[in-house]
Amino acid sequence: MIRTTFLIPLTLCLSVCVAATSASAGKYNTVLDIGDSAPAWNALPGTDGREHSLKSLADSKVVVVVFTCNSCPYAVDAEQRINALVDRYQGKSVAVVAINVNKVEQDRLPAMKQRAKEQGFKYPYLWDESQQIAKDYGAKYTPQFFVLDGDRKVVYMGAMDDSPAGDEVTKTYVIDAVDATLSGNPVAITETIPIGCRIRIERQRRKSQR
Repeated sequence: MIRTTFLIPLTLCLSVCVAATSASAGKYNTVLDIGDSAPAWNALPGTDGREHSLKSLADSKVVVVVFTCNSCPYAVDAEQRINALVDRYQGKSVAVVAINVNKVEQDRLPAMKQRAKEQGFKYPYLWDESQQIAKDYGAKYTPQFFVLDGDRKVVYMGAMDDSPAGDEVTKTYVIDAVDATLSGNPVAITETIPIGCRIRIERQRRKSQR
């Protein structure tokens, strides 16, 4: 009887905890779910020498946010496809923004500026030294995409398409999400598994207790 008395509350607790977790996160994202308000960024420095915020994109009907970096081969493979995304929606009220939070030397802002210049990036490339914006979005890979609607709700998150290298694309997840949102239609595929390199989030060191 004693074991049963303690087992039942523990089972109930586990059920409640699992339910609470699934109610606040997506299928492949541990922080955000589809329909959540997108976390805002403020005063992030860009490779263009300016500071950027989500609020400055208020006139855009759709915002595509991609977490990326210089050092990941998957991210490098996506660079010109992101440029093509910008070209595709030129003049259609779609903003594309890339954010990098890695702090290794090859991913810091000076190297970002060089990369953006060499590759002719047509989109803002921002750096968050605090890494907080990636944590807020639950972003764990580069590249990882989020599509936001006019109310800045998340309507899609995950991979750009079904081909990490971009050479055998059959499903254009981000394009489909943007097109549906611009047309006022629901997004058919709202979440996919992002494929890429792990974002290098710094571990918080515990203070030693003396």
